[in-house]
This record gives sequence, C-alpha cells and structure tokens, in this order.
Amino acid sequence: MAYEEPHVSRAKGHRDFLEEHAAEVAVPPVVQSDRSREREAIFEEERSDVMGMSGRGLGILGLALSILSLFFLPIIMGAAGIIVGFIARKRGATGLGAWAIGIGVVSIVVGIFVLPLF
Repeated sequence: MAYEEPHVSRAKGHRDFLEEHAAEVAVPPVVQSDRSREREAIFEEERSDVMGMSGRGLGILGLALSILSLFFLPIIMGAAGIIVGFIARKRGATGLGAWAIGIGVVSIVVGIFVLPLF
C-alpha cells in the first residue's frame, strides 16, 4: 500500500499545513479511595495505641506511680512516674503527663531533702 496524504481542504481561510492538537502533559491528581482512607485511619489508630497503651492510659499510669511515690520508694517510683509522664505527654495526654511529672518531681525533692530530717 502506498502512503496517501490526508485530504487537505484548500478553501479560503484554511491553512496549507496539518496541525496536531494534544492535551497538556501533567501529573494526574491523586484521588484517594475509601479503602486507602480506611487504611490510613487504622494506621493512625495503631500508631497512637502502641501495645495497648494510649497517651491517656500512660498518663494515668504515670500519675498513679507519682502519687504512690509520695508514700514509699520516692526516688525510684517518682523517677518512673516522671519518665512515664514524659511519654504520655509525647503521645497527646499533656495534662495527665504534666501532673505525673510535677508530682514525681515533688516526691523526689521531698524524699531527698525533707524525709532525712525526720
């Protein structure tokens, strides 16, 4: 088969050359499906609740350790309450974490400086 040129109209107002029209090349928009949104929600939930300990649960644990440290083993349990309080604050329980840290510090200060006097 021989190559045939396409029919080009030479009527008044038409051009003598062929034009090619194409769409612009761009990155298509990212469309998230419902399934990927569900996966992201599950991932966020698992990330915020690692090993069953959410920020609130860790805050309560830190607060309990700090309060118990006021009565026995002030340095050890106070330090544990402070550490758990910092972790709770990092995971979102800022109020409970701050209270655990504060009470733990008070317990350690009282245990080191006040209790030896009695």
